[in-house]
Amino acid sequence: MAGTDGGGRGKGGGGQGTWPTARLAARIEDPSARGIAVTMTDLIRSGELAPGSALPTVRALAGALDVSPSTVAEAWAVLRRHRMITTLGRRGSVVSGPPSVPHPVRYERVGDFGAHLTLDLAVAAPDPALLPPLGEALLAGARTPKLNDYSRTPITDALLDAVRGTWPFTPEAWLAVGGGYEGVQVLCQALIVPGDRVVVEDPTAARLLDILDALDATVVPVACDDEGPLPDALSQALDQRPALFLHQSRAQVPCGWTLTERRAAALAALLESAPNVTVVEDDGIGPLATTPGASIGVHLPHRTALVRSYSKAYGPDLRLGVVGGPGELVERARVLRTFGTGWTSRILQDALAHLLVDEAATRCVREAADRYGRRRTALADRLDGHGVRTRNQDGLMLWVPVADETSALVTMAARGVTVSPGTRYCVSYTEPHLRVATSRLSDDPAALDETASLLALAATATADRLH
Repeated sequence: MAGTDGGGRGKGGGGQGTWPTARLAARIEDPSARGIAVTMTDLIRSGELAPGSALPTVRALAGALDVSPSTVAEAWAVLRRHRMITTLGRRGSVVSGPPSVPHPVRYERVGDFGAHLTLDLAVAAPDPALLPPLGEALLAGARTPKLNDYSRTPITDALLDAVRGTWPFTPEAWLAVGGGYEGVQVLCQALIVPGDRVVVEDPTAARLLDILDALDATVVPVACDDEGPLPDALSQALDQRPALFLHQSRAQVPCGWTLTERRAAALAALLESAPNVTVVEDDGIGPLATTPGASIGVHLPHRTALVRSYSKAYGPDLRLGVVGGPGELVERARVLRTFGTGWTSRILQDALAHLLVDEAATRCVREAADRYGRRRTALADRLDGHGVRTRNQDGLMLWVPVADETSALVTMAARGVTVSPGTRYCVSYTEPHLRVATSRLSDDPAALDETASLLALAATATADRLH
């Protein structure tokens, strides 16, 4: 058992088992939390503490070191944060392995179809044929003031002028970032510490959940309907004293609803009584959304930051998003970025500014939004004809209900079609679904009929029917 004393039977060296408490304590020269963590890291890196090795209990090691249990617990927290140990509740803690970089396991592609892939419905990427040309925009960007100057520009004057009038509320500060998800990630990093509770929609975007996992946040899910998060669900979540409410304001991934004015006001009224909760709104497809979308920031501008992505509308290689929100929060995010890129390329910022005010580019984006909407609706109508009802109102995907997720995935994969499993987008939501990207669907009616028939077959597939 974990917590054996010096005479315990646990294995030392590189074998799996429980290290004797006294033996482990003897290796720790500095019994501070930092010293314990450093020694443990050295032992894990060297392989002396091999993956799977059980560790003494916190109380046992604290007694052997003559320190408080909280000191050991603090060291254990550091090791968990760097994924070197895993705590298994009453069964104690075991070694996971050397320090590792957290992977966005929901977002990363799973499976290899090789040459058998005939249709990719997993990635909701923009159709390159529907993106505006970038040549003139990049030339305009190359004329940006302070070109090649090392001054760190949070947002260029041209880009600020182009986006200011499109914001649903008046922010205190602005920041250009490398895409919408980077904006969300840097805001979350600036706001929360490991263990903080963060309220999110359920289901929600897989990458948002990956970001929160990487920051060791505790996710508190709230149920939603076609107008957004349910007030009663948010009220219950606020009882857990969260630090952040993170939600998508329009074309929500994966369900495709847009927050209504009525619902935004109801949510803001609840948040008014929770002054320590900051709101981050993620607008993932920006100008491609067909409705403006309401914002909690209209009601709580000093506690709300809106992140808007322009990558899907104007080009993924622009890698651009804009954050508008409270001055202190945006400044924290700006400071965090100084450890890395420092600022977003002024060339790219002004290239986007050119596109945002260019009439031809604006028409192109509107036509793209219309085409994406028709593709999504065309597939949804055909699925409805098969008795499979989807409810997405906007966006580049459909949230397709199925009888059994695994069976549905197998049915699609057997025919060379890849889709996303619904569980990637869920915290506690239990109804099985597939997330089906619609942005690159064929406009050919016969091809759409074939895709809808296959999805309908997958939607009714069960494990016993596959055998």
